[in-house]
Amino acid sequence: MDKRRLLVVEDEEAIRSPLAEALASEGFDVETAASAAQALETAERTDPDLVLLDLMLPDGSGFDVARRLRERGPVPIIMLTARGDEADRVIGLELGADDYVVKPFSAREVAARVRAVLRRAGSAEEEAPERLALGEIELDPAARTVTRAGGPVDLTRKEYELLELLMTNAGVVVTRERALEEVWDTEWFGSSKTLDVHVSGLRRKLGDDPSAPRYIHTVRGVGFRFAARRELERQ
Repeated sequence: MDKRRLLVVEDEEAIRSPLAEALASEGFDVETAASAAQALETAERTDPDLVLLDLMLPDGSGFDVARRLRERGPVPIIMLTARGDEADRVIGLELGADDYVVKPFSAREVAARVRAVLRRAGSAEEEAPERLALGEIELDPAARTVTRAGGPVDLTRKEYELLELLMTNAGVVVTRERALEEVWDTEWFGSSKTLDVHVSGLRRKLGDDPSAPRYIHTVRGVGFRFAARRELERQ
C-alpha cells in the first residue's frame, strides 16, 4: 500500500523539521512548506492526502491558504495554532478544517489525529447509498454534492457530512453526542460549540429560518432533527 502523503505548513524550523521527521518515522510521506505561497505551490505539485496548516505564516494567513486549498478540492486539513482563542478555531472549522491542534503539541498526538482524519476521509469515499431528496434539498452521496431547488449548495466537508447524517435519519432526533461521534469521530477533542456553528452554517446555506426552520429543527438539550418527508409534503 502506498504511503499517505502529508504536507506540513509551518514557518518555524524548530517545529517544522522535527514534526516532519516524526511523521515520516510513523510511515507517512511528508512534504514541508514554510510560507503560504510555498504551501499552495507544493499542494498543487504533490496533491497531498492531508495538510497540517499553521495559522500564522510570514506572507499570509493560514485561513487564506485553507480557502485556496478548499477551492482545489476536499483535501483534509488540520490546523496548527498557538492561539488559545476559540474564535480562531471556530473560523478554521467554518472554512472546512477537519481538526485543530494547539501548540505546544506532541508528535504522537498529531500522528493520532492525522490517522483519525484520514480514516474518516477514507470512510466517506466508500460506496455511497442512493440520492436523498427531501423537499427542495437533494443530496448525492456518490458525488458528495447538494442542491437546493436544483441549484448547487457549496458546503464544507463537515457541513456535508452533518447534513448527510441528518437527512439519512430524517424525522429522527440525532443527539449532539451522536453527531460529534459520527461526524467528528470519537477522537474529537474540541468544543461541542462547533456543532452549533455548523448547524447555523447549514441553515444559512439551505435558506432555513432559524426562528421557524423548515428543514433542520433544534430539539433543545438533545440534538437536531431533519424534517420527515411527510412534514415537508404538508408545507
